[in-house]
Amino acid sequence: MSDRKIEKILVTGSVGQIGSELTEELRNRYGSDNVVAMGRRTKPSEELLNSGPFVWCDITDRDKLNIIVDEYEVDTIFHMAAILSAVGEKNPQLAYRVNMNGLYNILEIARERELRIFGPSSIAAFGPETPRDNTPQETVLRPRTMYGVTKVAGELLCDYYFNRFGVDVRGLRYPGIISYKTLPGGGTTDYAVAIYYEAIKHGRYTCFVGPETMLPMMYMPDCIKATIDIMEAPLENLVHHSDFNVGAMSFSARELAASIKEFIPEFECSYEPDFRQAIADSWPKSVDDSAARNEWGWVPQYDLPAMTEDMLYNLRIKLAE
Repeated sequence: MSDRKIEKILVTGSVGQIGSELTEELRNRYGSDNVVAMGRRTKPSEELLNSGPFVWCDITDRDKLNIIVDEYEVDTIFHMAAILSAVGEKNPQLAYRVNMNGLYNILEIARERELRIFGPSSIAAFGPETPRDNTPQETVLRPRTMYGVTKVAGELLCDYYFNRFGVDVRGLRYPGIISYKTLPGGGTTDYAVAIYYEAIKHGRYTCFVGPETMLPMMYMPDCIKATIDIMEAPLENLVHHSDFNVGAMSFSARELAASIKEFIPEFECSYEPDFRQAIADSWPKSVDDSAARNEWGWVPQYDLPAMTEDMLYNLRIKLAE
């Protein structure tokens, strides 16, 4: 097993919140024709369609995945397709089928063809028994959501394929991801994106978690940077592989609202917690990401004030179009 240059990339889930922006950046770095975007049902943006190759495929369809990987001579897969936490609790059977069977298909294809894989995990892998402050890299993993269960199983499966078959598979435990470009797809941290939209459009927002709910968050530019950085890191530097904690900032829902009021003084936020509150309460308030910092040099660039300023600036442009 040795480091190889990334040349031909497939991005599953390329129409999603992270996948769409990851595809764009990968095409900027590696060349538009060298990054194949894959979607299942959601209509891609014109920008995504026109900037490089795009294919339709269900991640659970192994035969079609094989055809796509061979046709485009793929050597690296960024596997971003998944059913997220809130949607997964409404349909746990679907979440299991897509998240577990999809990942298994990707890993088997990688084993057979010696591909490199990025398989993301999430803070959803943690649970109520996990220390919530500065959550350690190695700790209790007993989630209470199907999404979290699939992420824990996915981490273990990825590490198994690395140790048993030599598949170069890497992953990050994503915190909540915030972006102005593509709406999130049914996660528990979606409020941290919706609040910016509603602040600009209506000057008010009703948050589905309580004001003191604190979670680790990350701005999309840092998310994309971390995702590509881990894949470009020398393999010999890595002690961990599929389960890196990555942190950027942690804040409560009240602190998020206050940061927006700094720029929109008339903004008002109210709180009506729903079923997602219990999910949020089982997740960390902050994470210890020293392993990522030590093994591949992870350093975030955005804090809450910088993110809020950039989000509001770009959203005003987007919503005015």
